[in-house]
Amino acid sequence: MSQNNDPPGDPWGRNSKPPPDLERLLVQNFDHYKKFLPGGSPTSFFIIFILFFSGLTIWTALYTVPSDSVAVVQRFGKYVDNVSPGLHFKLPLGIDSATIVPIKRQLKQEFGFSTPGATDPYQTSRVYDHSRETQMVTGDLNAALVEWVVQYRISDPAKFLFEVREPSDTLRYVSESVMREVVGDRTVDEVITVGRQDIESEALVKMQELSTKYAMGISIDQVQLKNINPPKPVQESFNEVNQAQQEKEKLINEARRDYNKVIPLALGEKDQRIREADGYRLKRINEAEGDAARFNALYVEYIKAPEVTKRRIYIETMQQVLPKVRAKIIIDEKSSHVLPLLNLDSNTRGKQ
Repeated sequence: MSQNNDPPGDPWGRNSKPPPDLERLLVQNFDHYKKFLPGGSPTSFFIIFILFFSGLTIWTALYTVPSDSVAVVQRFGKYVDNVSPGLHFKLPLGIDSATIVPIKRQLKQEFGFSTPGATDPYQTSRVYDHSRETQMVTGDLNAALVEWVVQYRISDPAKFLFEVREPSDTLRYVSESVMREVVGDRTVDEVITVGRQDIESEALVKMQELSTKYAMGISIDQVQLKNINPPKPVQESFNEVNQAQQEKEKLINEARRDYNKVIPLALGEKDQRIREADGYRLKRINEAEGDAARFNALYVEYIKAPEVTKRRIYIETMQQVLPKVRAKIIIDEKSSHVLPLLNLDSNTRGKQ
């Protein structure tokens, strides 16, 4: 009969060791690290601990808010207040937490492309392939690739942080939904050519309405369309159509330029001729009225003294006629010794 030599309390027949003495381990560790303390006393250790704790408290109590931002302060996770820019204090050691929100900075989100070196993680889509968000169907069942930018500001920091989960992602979904709706109400020609401004204005209004409805705390400043292209298989055909439309607009503009150049000139010449005719008409009327008035005045004087008036008219007429005659021959009516062969008329014409 075999005897069991295992110690009691070990039913599995294995040798078990007693548990370690915690007090003895603490004393050994303290003696080991005691030589690293200045002065080698526990008092110095507590002084260093108090200084470290005080520095940590001050470090966690001070914070600075940039000039273009505000700080949203939470106490044990509950919203307390918005803090203006500058140096501020808060309860340390995680009691108060301050979240910096840039309310004066204009933020933007890009759809269909990405700007290299962007610091905002929500500026571009987290999906590497941007082609999905640019593919849209227009109202006439054609396809178009639309790239756009949404510029916005944070108007209410509390709503931006607490009312909506992931507000930046929500804004991306809202923008994409609104843009697909607006593009779907128009033909592909309007989207690619003449309807860009209307699309931007309508999309801005609808995005702002949804942002206000969802209490996102965001103010939409601008919606700007970038590149709008047809799908690659039909891109060459669309380019030819666009070139034809541009050529058409060019010819129309040239025709309007020629029209604006010729028609005003003709209208000016017409007005000039009309004014000249009016001036000539007034001149002749005034001259006729003046001659009639002068004749009436002479007639009145003639009735009063006919001989005197007749002689005055004769003298005035001779004063006007004689200065124009270069050679003058005066013959007395009573002279009888003038040779009849002298041709006075021909002599006068020759001298003239």
